[in-house]
Amino acid sequence: MTVRSSWRRRASLYAASLACCAASLAAMPSSASAAPAPIDSPAKAAAATFTDDFNGAAGSAVDGGKWQIETGDNVNNHERQYYTAGNSNAALDGQGNLVITARKENPNNYQCWYGRCEYTSARLNTSGKFTQAYGHVEARMKVPRGQGMWPAFWMLGNDIGSVGWPASGEIDVMENVGFEPGTVHGTLHGPGYSGSGGIGAAYTLPGGQAFADGFHTFAVDWAPNSVKWSVDGNVYQTRTPADVGGNQWAFNKPFFLILNLAVGGYWPGDPDGSTSFPQQLVVDYVHVTTQ
Repeated sequence: MTVRSSWRRRASLYAASLACCAASLAAMPSSASAAPAPIDSPAKAAAATFTDDFNGAAGSAVDGGKWQIETGDNVNNHERQYYTAGNSNAALDGQGNLVITARKENPNNYQCWYGRCEYTSARLNTSGKFTQAYGHVEARMKVPRGQGMWPAFWMLGNDIGSVGWPASGEIDVMENVGFEPGTVHGTLHGPGYSGSGGIGAAYTLPGGQAFADGFHTFAVDWAPNSVKWSVDGNVYQTRTPADVGGNQWAFNKPFFLILNLAVGGYWPGDPDGSTSFPQQLVVDYVHVTTQ
């Protein structure tokens, strides 16, 4: 189900260039000498493997070739929203952004684990469309604000359908809960370290700033046996197999991407009288490269 980009090496052109160089060297006077070859070849440049800059007409849905939209509620986290299909709660704004909107509404009598749903929102993923093991994974976003808001940019192991969660592994690139307006979290979940036992750290903006006040860039640099988190280019934690307490390191395999805006749940708590609606997670771009 994974869609991979395949690159064809142009061996014939490369061989021709070698032959040309060999002929030039043979024609040189005996007193001339070729420049010595460099000892170390230059580092291979990072290649873009997934790019979505969310360019399109205002109100249009996301690119279905890159994203699928999940629907339904989420009893596992006790979230309060119903994730809707199409562009009802996830649409382009015509200015190069994806806007995921959480609303206090239920226009279609959606049913949730607790009864009639009180909110709608959206959740998107790239399962079956894009997966990758390792590289630089980055999104520039402006998060919502308010008690009960729970925006996230994260990844799940592509084998979740066969091994389940948490054996699949989960890499949370960024999570924010509304009662911590100036703090985001980066976390690993795997077998033996999941849920509230996940392994991670928090990053807090200086000077009492709130993440909802502007756009910020959230990223992980992911390599075999290593995941490194950053906010606006500032690295704030690195995790390796030494951090998982002898449990399985579940992150040396392909993962897919997820963007969502949850309302309520065990961790953020439910919205209260101080929470205004609608609230929006605004995503400028999502970029993935090979390093």
